[in-house]
Amino acid sequence: MSLTLDTDRTAVVVVDMQNGFCHPDGTLYAPGSEEVIEPVAELVDRGRDAGTRIVYTRDVHPPEQFDEAYYYNEFEQWGEHVLEDSWEAKIVDKLEVHPDDHVVEKHTYDAFYNTELEGWLNARGIDDLVICGTLANVCVLHTGGSAGLRDFRPLMVEDCIGAIDDDHHEYALDHADWLFGEVLAGNEITFGP
Repeated sequence: MSLTLDTDRTAVVVVDMQNGFCHPDGTLYAPGSEEVIEPVAELVDRGRDAGTRIVYTRDVHPPEQFDEAYYYNEFEQWGEHVLEDSWEAKIVDKLEVHPDDHVVEKHTYDAFYNTELEGWLNARGIDDLVICGTLANVCVLHTGGSAGLRDFRPLMVEDCIGAIDDDHHEYALDHADWLFGEVLAGNEITFGP
C-alpha cells in the first residue's frame, strides 16, 4: 500500500518522544522507544521538507497533579515520571523541535484531553494525522483513538511507534486498524500537494 498525503491537510504527530521514555536514564525507559528515534526523525524530516506541519506532544506532570485525585492517578500506576520542568520531560535531543512546530503539553494519555490540539488542527484545516511516537498501547493508542472520535483520520506508522514489548505493539496497532484508524509503514507514506 502507498499513500500520498496533502501537505496542507496533514500533520505529523510525534507522541511523547521524551527523555523519560526514550533515554536509558529515564524513569520509564523502554528500549523500544529508543529504537524508534531514528525512524521518527526521518519521518519528521520528510514531512517537514514537504511542508507538512509537525506537532510534538509532551507528557508533563506537575508533582502535585494527583494529590487530590479520586481515582485517576498515573503515579500509582507508573511512579513519578516526566515531572514539570525536568530533564525527563524534554523531547530527546535527536528530534529537533523547530520554531514553527507546534508543541502540546498534555497531562494524560490522550493528547486531545484538556489541550488546545483539536482547535489548533481545525483552525489550520488539518484532517489527516500521521501518528508516531511512544508508547504504542498507552499514549499513542489513546491519542489515535481520540483523533478518530473527533473525525480526524489517524494513520499509525507501525515502524515509528515504540512499545515496552512486541505484544503491546501488535495489540495497539491491531486495535487501531480494526477500530478507528489505518496502519502503515513509514516508507508507504508520501507527502505531496
